Amino acid sequence: MAPWIPDCMHEFATGRVVRTDAKVCHVEIGDKVLLCAPRGKLFEGLEQKNPIAVGDLVQVDLEGNPCSIEAVLPRRNWLGRTASSHDPREQVLVANVDRLFVIGSLGKPGFSSNRTDRILAACAWHGIPAALVINKVDLAREGDLDALRASYAGANVEWHETCALDRRGVDRLAERLRGAVNVFYGASGAGKSSLINAIQPGLKLKVGKISKFWDAGKHTTAHSQLIPLAQGGWVIDTPGIRTFRLHRLSVGELRGLFPEIVRFQDRCKFPDCSHDHEPDCAVFEAVEQEELPATRYGSYLEMLDELRNSTGGEDVPDAEEAPGGESGGDSDRGSGQASGPD
Repeated sequence: MAPWIPDCMHEFATGRVVRTDAKVCHVEIGDKVLLCAPRGKLFEGLEQKNPIAVGDLVQVDLEGNPCSIEAVLPRRNWLGRTASSHDPREQVLVANVDRLFVIGSLGKPGFSSNRTDRILAACAWHGIPAALVINKVDLAREGDLDALRASYAGANVEWHETCALDRRGVDRLAERLRGAVNVFYGASGAGKSSLINAIQPGLKLKVGKISKFWDAGKHTTAHSQLIPLAQGGWVIDTPGIRTFRLHRLSVGELRGLFPEIVRFQDRCKFPDCSHDHEPDCAVFEAVEQEELPATRYGSYLEMLDELRNSTGGEDVPDAEEAPGGESGGDSDRGSGQASGPD
């Protein structure tokens, strides 16, 4: 895309995108939020599915009704995934963030190691610091938390245990949000909105119930939205997801996104070992010796199989449509108990 050159006859301002709808974006400029329409030129020759995402810094032409977004400023990072099985382009979910918190839950909808590991790998791939939040700890059965702690002990990920109902761990989590642009990302029903309400009660974000038929959350957050926090900082509340597939990744690059695998792979007989069929594989031996969690290895193998056999995948959220985006559903690996709201 050619460099943007402002028209000196118009009034321009730089703002941050706080929400995207199908045809307009909500852009914060100073103390106001303006509805702005992306210019058609932003879609021309675009390799990514959507030119604008929540968190983007944009140049806005203040003339006209609505105002128009003329350019997207360079991103320092972003989180993206394959748009769909029918569209191999990258869908950008959020941009310019300081940390992403993967929200998992005990009880229903249940903790999915597969989904969690995909998001952690995507954060590593895009250079976004990640944290893992295990919510609804009040529903933990004996051994649940110990097993999860052991599974992620070698993943080099920040760890939180929370309950929005009794505020367990909420103050510690809130402190980590201070002064930064944060993302809450996870399945519907995991408690993303409930945690944000506990951190800042006046927000009164809508929370949802669990579907009895599907044992999964019903989405209540329909769009990603950047929310300012009274304590300082921001949090992006996102729609619930069911599946997630990384975009344009090689087998060699995937190996480097799992710290536990990196720790052992130098001992493999073959330097390009893929860790799923080669002889004298140190990674497989580590799994056999229970030095590498089987759940993490299983997630790696599933992602490896996708890279070898698929050019895209269904990975769109329960409900979200960014400019040029679409929506769609993965099965959870989790335990069953009554659960709290999202």
